[in-house]
Amino acid sequence: MGAFKQAHGGELKDLYLAEHKADEEKLRASDYPSWDLSPRQLCDLDLLLNGAFSPLEGFLGQADYEKVCAEMRLQSGILWPMPVTLDVSEDFAGSISQGDTIALRDAEGVLIATMEVSDIWVADKESEAQRVFGTTDDSHPAVDYLMHKAGPVYLGGKVRGIEPPTFYDFKLLRDTPSELRGRFRKLGWRKVVAFQTRNPLHRGHQELTFRAAREADANLLIQPVVGMTKPGDIDHFTRVRCYEHVLEQYPDQTTTLSLLNLAMRMGGPRETLWHAIIRKNYGCTHFIVGRDHAGPGNDRNGEPFYGPYDAQELYLEYEKELDITMVPFKMMVYVENKAEYLLVDETDPGDTVLDLSGTEFRRRLNEGLDIPEWFSFPKVVEELRRAHPPRHEQGFTVFFTGLSGSGKSTVANALMVKLLEDGSRPVTLLDGDIVRKNLSSELTFSKEHRDLNIQRIGFVASEITKNRGIAICAPIAPYTHTRRLVREMISPLGGFLEVHVSTSIEVCESRDRKGLYAKARAGLIKGFTGIDDPYEVPEKAEIVIDTAELSPDLAAHRILITLEKMGYLR
Repeated sequence: MGAFKQAHGGELKDLYLAEHKADEEKLRASDYPSWDLSPRQLCDLDLLLNGAFSPLEGFLGQADYEKVCAEMRLQSGILWPMPVTLDVSEDFAGSISQGDTIALRDAEGVLIATMEVSDIWVADKESEAQRVFGTTDDSHPAVDYLMHKAGPVYLGGKVRGIEPPTFYDFKLLRDTPSELRGRFRKLGWRKVVAFQTRNPLHRGHQELTFRAAREADANLLIQPVVGMTKPGDIDHFTRVRCYEHVLEQYPDQTTTLSLLNLAMRMGGPRETLWHAIIRKNYGCTHFIVGRDHAGPGNDRNGEPFYGPYDAQELYLEYEKELDITMVPFKMMVYVENKAEYLLVDETDPGDTVLDLSGTEFRRRLNEGLDIPEWFSFPKVVEELRRAHPPRHEQGFTVFFTGLSGSGKSTVANALMVKLLEDGSRPVTLLDGDIVRKNLSSELTFSKEHRDLNIQRIGFVASEITKNRGIAICAPIAPYTHTRRLVREMISPLGGFLEVHVSTSIEVCESRDRKGLYAKARAGLIKGFTGIDDPYEVPEKAEIVIDTAELSPDLAAHRILITLEKMGYLR
C-alpha cells in the first residue's frame, strides 16, 4: 500500500518519543503538574498518540477548536469534524500557565504522555453542543457529558507519548494504525472495507458485511468500538467473544478483527465523518455507513436527534476529500421460503419475510425465550445468555427519590422485608442517613458533596446489582442529572427501577420530627431541598407513589407487583 498519506493532510502521526528521549522526559515529568485522565480522555490520548487521530498532534487549541465547531475544519483547512479537547477543573487550570508542561497520567498514576500547554480557555459548552451535536438537550449522551461531567476549562497543546496505555484484555486484537496497515500489506490486502459496530453481530450483519466486501472486491475489517459507547450498551468483553464466534462464519483469509479504543460521542453525521477519517488512518479504502450511523436515539420528546440518512448524505458531500469510499448499509431480511438473507429490495411479493427487531430480541433474551437460529448464531446467543441471564436471575436496584419526610425510608424498609421474605436474592438497603454515617461522613451538604454522595450510593448499588443481588437506595437525590448518572451506571448490569415518592412538601413538613424544615425556613439551615434548594421532579420514574394516600405496606406491595410485571421477580 506504500507510505500512507491523507488526501486532506500530511503523513500519519506517531507521537511517541524514542525510548531514550521518553526515559529523559519521564525523569523531568516528576516536576510537572499532573492531570489524572478520565476514561474518555485516556481513549482520546491513546488514539492521538498512535496516529488514529492524524493529523492532530495533540489536544486542540482554542483557534482550532472554534473552527472545528463552526466549520468542521482545522485552522490549516484540513477536514476535522469533532472537537478533541482536554477538559480540566478550574483549580487545576488556575495552577498552570501557557507554556507550562504537564504530565498526563492514567487512573493508577502511570505517566502516559506530557503536554506543552499552548491554550487555556473557558468553553462555551452550550454553543459547542449546539454547533457540534445540533442540540442542547442533555438526553443526548455527548451533551450530558459536556454539561455535567466535563471540566469547565479546556487545555490545548501538543502531546509527547511516554508509554502506551496498558490493556490486559484481548491484547492480540488491539492494533495501532501502523500495525494494522502492516498486516494488510503482509496479507496483500489492497482494498479493505471497514465495519464499525458497538453491538453484537447476528446473521444479518454477517451477510451484509460479507456482501459489501464482495461487491467492493475487497477484504473485510470488523473493527468494533471497545472504548466508550452509548450508556446501556452490552459490555465489550461479551461483544468481543461474540465477534470471535462470528469470525468463524466468514471464508478463510477474507476477514480480520481488530478493536478500536474510541470514546464515541454518538454525534451522528459529524461523527460519521470522524469515523471515516480514523478508518482511513488505519489503512482502509471503504467504510460501511449504516442507517442513523452513530445516532444516540431519541430526544426527550421522543423525536430522533438525527434523520435516518443524514449521515450518509453528509458523507457524500465530503467523500472525495475523505478519500475513503462509503458503502451504504442496506437492510437485509430473512426470506423463509428461500431460506436465505436478501436485501429488502430483492424480495418478491409472495416471499415470507421474517424479522426480529432489536427490542424483541432483547425481550426474548431478558425473558429466557427462544431465539431462532435464522436470526443469530447459537454460539453468539450462548455468550449473550451467559452475560445477560433472564431478568428473574439478574440483580436489580430500586432507587427511591423524594423530599425529606416523604416516606422513602419507611417504604424502603417495608420493601426490604418483603424481598427478604421472598428469599430469591440477597438484599441490601442503602438508606440516606445510613450511607451518610458509614460511607460519606466527611461530606457536607453542598451541591457538589450531595452529588458525590449519590454517586457513591450508585457505585455500591451497581456492584450489588452486577453480582445479582438487590440494592434498595433511599436518598433524597434532588437533581435530574445525578439520578441519570446512577441509572446509566446500573442499567447495563441489571435492573433499575426509579420510585418517585411524590408526597407534597406540606405533608412532609407536617411530619418533620427533626425540625429540619422549621430550621430551614428560619434560615438556620442553608441549601435545604424544597425550601432554598430545588427538587427536580423525575420525568420518567417507573413508579410514582404518594405516602399521604398509600400506606407503606400498600406502597411496597405496588413496587413488588411492578417488579413482577417487569420480570425481575417470579
